[in-house]
Amino acid sequence: MKVGLYPGTFDPATNGHIDILGRAVKLVDKLVVGVARNAAKNPLFTLEERVEMMQAEAEQFSGIAEIEVRPMTGLLIGFAQDVGAQVIIRGLRAVSDFEYEFQMTGMNQRLNPDIETVFFMADPRHQAIASRLIKEIARLGGDITPFVSPYIADKLMEKISNHA
Repeated sequence: MKVGLYPGTFDPATNGHIDILGRAVKLVDKLVVGVARNAAKNPLFTLEERVEMMQAEAEQFSGIAEIEVRPMTGLLIGFAQDVGAQVIIRGLRAVSDFEYEFQMTGMNQRLNPDIETVFFMADPRHQAIASRLIKEIARLGGDITPFVSPYIADKLMEKISNHA
């Protein structure tokens, strides 16, 4: 069974994240979505909320491959080993993403040369989308519906209104 790992903070999941997820399930028998506990990014949503939102978003792809959404802690490569992943799925939007991912892939390769990293270039419609920007647009009263699903838009607007 080919197992892939798609890691991310997903705070919140954007249409770009979901596009990568939908493309990744075509490559594997099972895709583990690792929702990172990344305190350095100061997430708006709790880890549990982000896992729940990714589970809801992943349901649309359940017939293509088995999908498991789990909280992820520790080293990426360690988590990949724990879930039996042979491949790590990453999305790239811009050159700045590439530089960071290039370094991470090199280190992961040194830590475990048996786990490959596969990169998906962002769909041009989603290249400018970043969770950080979506949260800013929402806080300032802008329309986020072109960038996230209706479910995520509702969750984000509810969260923003509760923090106001």
